Amino acid sequence: MKLYNYSELSTAEIGQLVQRNIDPANEIRAIVEEVIDNVQQHGDNALLDYAQKFDKVTLTKLYLDKPELEELAKTITAEQKLALETAYNNIYKFHETQLKTEDRVETMPGVTCWREIRPIEKVGLYIPGGSAVLPSTFLMLGIPARLAGCHEIVVCSPPQKSGKVNAFIAYVALLLGIDKIYLVGGSQAIAAMAYGTESITKVDKIFGPGNQFVTKAKTIIQSTTTTAIDMPAGPSEVLVIADETANPAYIAADLLAQAEHGIDSQSVLVCTSTDIANATLAEIAKQLPVLPRAEIAQLALDNSYIIVTDNLNNAMQFSNKYAPEHLILATENWSQISDKIINAGSVFLGNLTPESAGDYASGTNHTLPTSSYARAYSGVSVDSFVKKITFQHITREGLQNIGHTVEVLAEMEGLHAHRNAVSIRKS
Repeated sequence: MKLYNYSELSTAEIGQLVQRNIDPANEIRAIVEEVIDNVQQHGDNALLDYAQKFDKVTLTKLYLDKPELEELAKTITAEQKLALETAYNNIYKFHETQLKTEDRVETMPGVTCWREIRPIEKVGLYIPGGSAVLPSTFLMLGIPARLAGCHEIVVCSPPQKSGKVNAFIAYVALLLGIDKIYLVGGSQAIAAMAYGTESITKVDKIFGPGNQFVTKAKTIIQSTTTTAIDMPAGPSEVLVIADETANPAYIAADLLAQAEHGIDSQSVLVCTSTDIANATLAEIAKQLPVLPRAEIAQLALDNSYIIVTDNLNNAMQFSNKYAPEHLILATENWSQISDKIINAGSVFLGNLTPESAGDYASGTNHTLPTSSYARAYSGVSVDSFVKKITFQHITREGLQNIGHTVEVLAEMEGLHAHRNAVSIRKS
């Protein structure tokens, strides 16, 4: 990991450090556009071909049904089931609090306005399954979709070498009451859900993280189809802010937990002294070699860095420019700086709150904005799966109270039919 001193960095250099996952030559875009076009033209056949090409699996059909999922789910242990169920319950509890009926307001006598929630009818969930299979993501997306009351939930996940899905994903499907999983991954899955194929329903909104190809596909279909996306959730990242009260072994563990996601992940440490930086690097050297995914983690660390600042306020200043997906305040003094957080996807406070807890089971959602999109996007919630429709009702008294104002404003804009729609009711 490269080491920088914050006070010595220019504005341009900071801008370069916070930039990530760029595609300057549009190479990724070109590949993804070709995949999207192929799926759009050839449907299921294209998906079967891509399973062979990218996943190295020959499929005879594109989905697993409920009996097949039940059979797979039987292979996991009681301990594993209990862990998934505990995570399910915690995530459900947290997200259930987001279902709230809004108050009606009388903006003036006889004029009442309010909003009502309606579910997005058809949603698509993309569950990654490349170098790491993520049943936790299935919980994070499936639970709020169910709570929102979405009418149809389409689930796509890459096939494993067996031509099926991971048994943990099968068990989560049963917990969520989902009877079918489509064996489709990558940008082709996004295309299938955006345009529809012979087997896969076109959806209204697509959810789920993925690699740069998945993210690029999501951004393309958002601008070229009527299908929306949750956010551009690409390769995962963490930023750790640490001071002398932090434990270097904990910091190293958190940085490595992020790095093992994939070679394009990024782990950033912003600390208040070179002593913390060096102690953390020493801990990484101890912990890294024993990890099964050490090679992947090392490549991610090669793309990561450490910044030394004079104080926690400067550390937070850099963090807000970086706008991390995950922000860990590895300090006993976290309450002194937490109110200064402007841009972050999800925040982990104190030395005993690892990102892993939020990734799996604390209850908060782990599908979060990456690549500085935390400047404008929130993480997935029940709100992501609903629309809030405005309503208004005007009585005879209300029309008399508001009518003249509307007539004057319509006249000001030269829209006389607008004025008449009020005037004709007043007469």
